[in-house]
Amino acid sequence: MVQRVGVVGAGTMGAGIAQLACMGRFETYLHDPVSDALEVGATRLRQALVKGTERGRWSAGAAEAAASRLREATRLEDLGGCELVIEAAPEDLELKRELFRELAGVCAPQAILATNTSSLSVTAIGSEVDLPERICGMHFFNPPALMRLVEVVAGERTSERTLATADEVARAMGREPIRAADAIGFVANRTARPFTLEALRLLGEGVATHDQIDRIVRIGGGFRMGPFELMDLVGVDVNFEVAKSFWGQSSREPRWEPHPIQAQMVADGRLGRKVGRGYYDYGRGPHRPDDPEPAGRDPGWSQDHELEASVHFQAFPTLDAATLVELATTSADVEAAETYFSSMGKRVERVADVPGLVLGRILAQIVNEAHFAVGQGVAAAEDVDVAMRLGFNWPRGPFEWAEEIGPARLVRVLDALGSELDAERYRVAPLLRHAAKEGTPRP
Repeated sequence: MVQRVGVVGAGTMGAGIAQLACMGRFETYLHDPVSDALEVGATRLRQALVKGTERGRWSAGAAEAAASRLREATRLEDLGGCELVIEAAPEDLELKRELFRELAGVCAPQAILATNTSSLSVTAIGSEVDLPERICGMHFFNPPALMRLVEVVAGERTSERTLATADEVARAMGREPIRAADAIGFVANRTARPFTLEALRLLGEGVATHDQIDRIVRIGGGFRMGPFELMDLVGVDVNFEVAKSFWGQSSREPRWEPHPIQAQMVADGRLGRKVGRGYYDYGRGPHRPDDPEPAGRDPGWSQDHELEASVHFQAFPTLDAATLVELATTSADVEAAETYFSSMGKRVERVADVPGLVLGRILAQIVNEAHFAVGQGVAAAEDVDVAMRLGFNWPRGPFEWAEEIGPARLVRVLDALGSELDAERYRVAPLLRHAAKEGTPRP
């Protein structure tokens, strides 16, 4: 049983993980080789506990008790008595390898050594450590105090005991663990790739403007933030580096190829919110207007429903349930169609005519990526859905979308894209094609 948890790295992630450990009633040892960083991290942790009390998230007594469990470890050797140590150092493979070598030398042989890496191989990080069965990944999401997901990642030789203990600790911290294989991007970051990459392709092809794509995704898909807003928030340069990393690690998988727009944005210095300008301008006031409230149905409108058959439109998951309808600008009677859908209380967006239009194309690739991941044994379908809802605050997981929309409809979109664009990136995952054929949206 774990009673003492060590955290290496007192930055934003490390201090956040240590806070969760303290709240989880573990005696917590926070270490950073830079004394000033350790002091700042420990101070940040204690301040967060006080703020949580002020916001009613926990009682003053709980905060005080949690703070009393924090130990500032000035030496790595101070972590020697910990049954679990979580490394939260910068994403540098050699740095993490060296830390694991040192930890293996100061911790007991049965101690579990976990890495918080989001992009590096867990197996590679622990490759020079004896007893590799005790190595695992515990990928927390930023900020750890607010994001409930933890990806528990199995290296090539990780034992079930190690994984079960990591699950137990994560739950004690109030987080929801899911299991993942040691694959590129694990679960959440991999499944999220098409959210921004497919949006960039739509923008590059002139299907819709960046703000229109974001609006369609927010209103039509129920996402809290559109892909271009998200890239601005994370950092356009950061998103570009992640895209290049995925593409390079996968030996240039076509689905993960970065888009030239990303390179151009970085070259132009349009890096997002942190510099005041990315896809949006953050210099003055709100970067976009508020989304409109859904309109009510007009009882006086009597257009024949046969109009639906004469236009190319998309509404997800179904027309009845949708809040937004995308209408191809090439459709016949486009003005009458817009009036008709508006009378139903739907927001209407006119976009260029491509298979799936905007939201359908993005969702099809998200669902496709999720089926590739499950088919390759990276995670279970249920865990993929949990990862996207808790790790990225998505309204539905990919398999939940597949159930709502129907896998056959998504496969038709992908096949049409592959045919029209002659692009290998739209090849259908075998598991998704099987689901469409059998009519079973969940493996």
